[in-house]
Amino acid sequence: MTEKDAAARIATLTEEINYYNQKYYDEDTSEITDFEFDQLLQELIDLESEFPNLKKGSSPTQRVGGTITKSFATVVHQRPMLSLGNTYSEKDLKDFDARIAKTLGDEPYAYFCELKFDGVAISLKYEDGELVQGVTRGDGVRGDDVTNNVRTIRTVPLQAKDPLEGEFEVRGEVYLSKRSFLKLNEDRSNAGEILYANARNTASGTLKMQDSSIVASRKLDCYVYSLLGNNIPPTHSDSIKRLEKMGFNVSQTYAICESIEDVLDYINTWEEKRHTLDVETDGIVIKVNSHEQQDRLGYTAKSPRWAIAYKYKAENVATKLKGITYQVGRTGAITPVAELEPVLLSGTTVKRASLHNANEIARLDVRIGDTVLVEKGGEIIPKITGVVLSERPVNSQPTEYISECPECGTALVRLEGEAAHYCPNKTGCAPQIKGRIEHFIHRKAMDIDSLGEKTIAQLYNEGLVKSPADLYDLTKEDALGLDGFKELSASNLIKGIEQSKEASFESVLFALGIRHVGKTVAEKLAQHFRTMDALEHASYEDLIEVDTIGDQIALSVKGYFDDPESQKEIARLKSVGLSFEIEAQDAPVSDTLSGKSFVISGVFENHSRDELKEMIKAHGGKVNSSISAKLDFLLAGDKMGPAKREKAEKLGIPILTENEFENMLAGTDQ
Repeated sequence: MTEKDAAARIATLTEEINYYNQKYYDEDTSEITDFEFDQLLQELIDLESEFPNLKKGSSPTQRVGGTITKSFATVVHQRPMLSLGNTYSEKDLKDFDARIAKTLGDEPYAYFCELKFDGVAISLKYEDGELVQGVTRGDGVRGDDVTNNVRTIRTVPLQAKDPLEGEFEVRGEVYLSKRSFLKLNEDRSNAGEILYANARNTASGTLKMQDSSIVASRKLDCYVYSLLGNNIPPTHSDSIKRLEKMGFNVSQTYAICESIEDVLDYINTWEEKRHTLDVETDGIVIKVNSHEQQDRLGYTAKSPRWAIAYKYKAENVATKLKGITYQVGRTGAITPVAELEPVLLSGTTVKRASLHNANEIARLDVRIGDTVLVEKGGEIIPKITGVVLSERPVNSQPTEYISECPECGTALVRLEGEAAHYCPNKTGCAPQIKGRIEHFIHRKAMDIDSLGEKTIAQLYNEGLVKSPADLYDLTKEDALGLDGFKELSASNLIKGIEQSKEASFESVLFALGIRHVGKTVAEKLAQHFRTMDALEHASYEDLIEVDTIGDQIALSVKGYFDDPESQKEIARLKSVGLSFEIEAQDAPVSDTLSGKSFVISGVFENHSRDELKEMIKAHGGKVNSSISAKLDFLLAGDKMGPAKREKAEKLGIPILTENEFENMLAGTDQ
């Protein structure tokens, strides 16, 4: 067969397969047998293998999967994927409506209401109608490139019909239907494998699998709910119609509501009706329909002002409390856990629930043997909300909170002003030691990806590692003595530990696991003090001078560095070559912005907000989180919320555009 003949046959097969797929998935109609369909698909696969230059990204063969992805690239979203404010209250919805009315004045407006599906948010990028990238929400600013796996979802068009010109973005929710989830667990049960707990987490894990052929077999689905780009229709409802016209899967449960009363009617209609759907739902999303009005309403730092999510009250079920166990965290904090008679709750089998602390146990007066009421907060985290006293056993005894560590037997302490109990034996309590090492190797800390929880447990049990510093004494021979380690894996382990010595001072400081010192606080401390030596000798007064460092953090940092065991650990880490100071190249490249403070708000054309922060710091400036009279500049991008602008104007704070800021750095500020 010539290449010309092959191209013609591939085009015909593609058209036929897409037609049969549409009939099957959109209209639930099978015009040919599965065998006949598989024959057509196999012929297309064979032709594309023989003529690889004729294979397109929109080919139906991409649905089959087979690509192996060792790691997922991080992608910065062109537009942040913001979360929505949540409420369980009709009053909050009416207050939300009042704020909309106040901002828009006498101008009429309508709401677009849709069900909130319990899945994984996804961003789909198209160029000239062809799917070119699929990215998870991640932290809202950046996510993982899962394009190969997204291509296996049959309801995601690989080539949109009658698409918008150029580039556009579609956002939606990837989910596992109830039917697919039950079938998956049925197959696992037949194979003697552990069952998955819930559809949402299974969908999330599936989307991050390395083998896309397994992803294809899971039959993920996707509902889309947003269209972004240039020249999009003037209203959200028109955008939804356009998405439908382009062949995207839109849930037909939406409605346009002319008033907040109509919104409440919609919510009431779907409270029970939603359970008849083949997908888990947990609420309703309400959006102002007009895009122009959305732009005027703007955004807060975390969510749009023109949208809100109403969450249905969590399902509440009764079950027996079989016992209470106590877990020890890496900081020594003790968490009591309720061990429950397994019960189905919001589609998940619940066996355990957190009891938080001794105060909560006393408040609930929860006792072993009680019938307790369990609910999922936000339908995610199980918690005990009450006790059915009428069913309490006659011989029941009040719960006595433990006084000694369940792991090492050390007497527990309770710090003044805190609810939690702590085990103070940080150098001899196994969960604390292993937890600190697990934190130390974390991706945002020392990033030693050749180590994992099981390996750390082995190293600890063999007596090879009792603190993070011990990792740097490990040899290849030590690694070869571990279960499951061969020549290559042992070499990779030692190599990964060695490479971690290149981590920045900020990462090392975060890796130490100082209580209350997260990634952001570690960065602020490192930038302020510049060296570990300066930080070690900082007084309480020195510490609270650092931006955002308050009393609690300052006392924790001071206590850590005053502890002789911490001093020994730092000395050992310093001796193996870890970075304990800001690198010379990390110092400010100029003092153009020295003494100047900025707040960044909105979406920018040339730079991400993180890039702008780094630019400000690199030129000696400081980035604040809120506007105050002491602020020097507000750096304002598109879609900045009006409240920030109003406050800056009221305080007389100069408001800079992105171009004006760039000119300031270039010394051409006019």
